[in-house]
Amino acid sequence: MKETLKITLIQSSILWKDVDANLSHFKKLISDISQTDIVLFPEMFNTAFCPEDNSLAESMDGKTVSWMKEISLQQKCSVAGTLMIKENKKIYNRLVWISKNGSIHTYDKHHLFSLIKEEMYISKGEGRLIISEQGWKICPLICYDLRFPVFSRNDVDYDILIYLANWPVKRIEAWDTLLKARSIENQCYTIGVNRVGEDGNQIPFNGHSKVFDAFGKELLSATENNEEILQIEINIDDLKLKRRQMNFLQDRDDFTLQ
Repeated sequence: MKETLKITLIQSSILWKDVDANLSHFKKLISDISQTDIVLFPEMFNTAFCPEDNSLAESMDGKTVSWMKEISLQQKCSVAGTLMIKENKKIYNRLVWISKNGSIHTYDKHHLFSLIKEEMYISKGEGRLIISEQGWKICPLICYDLRFPVFSRNDVDYDILIYLANWPVKRIEAWDTLLKARSIENQCYTIGVNRVGEDGNQIPFNGHSKVFDAFGKELLSATENNEEILQIEINIDDLKLKRRQMNFLQDRDDFTLQ
């Protein structure tokens, strides 16, 4: 198992429905990264959050996933982001994880954002994804999933919980609070990656990308309203120590969601 992981969070603006421009922009942002194990992009990083426009959905062999594979190969790291994927006549808000070794893992967003009727355009995913990354267990989720602690619950002893999001300014206090809560209750590193700028519906985003440790201590926080590349190195021994000091997970209840 690799003792430490260096993780890169890309807090960026996202151009409205312009795949080519967004991919070019993100490539430029990460071009100066010298070394990292994992690069994380915000939700729908290639188009911005526009689920109503199904014409932007791609296949798993499409431009964006191919670009992610290229970036993973060039940077010698794993990369993750979400985009609209069309599959079996359905559209999913899919988190695509390209591992350093070339393997591909996917998670389809389970909690669809009913305030803007995401469920009218996007099909609901079932179940979670747990990734083994150089010996670390990682649970990557998407935006609105953050509000549902039972779905995020650490019942499989994962080490890192990740949320890739488009979380607007007017609800940013909830984002800050819930990220910290998820880290405390699940005794894990918790990472939130959010965008900045204004989308095509004139909704503003101010970032607040963050990393918390297993005790809820904020280890890293992005500058508000600013494009920023953040890097942090997390340590498995520190996580194990905290769990030994206060092993709340051993007292968790066993139950099954219906």
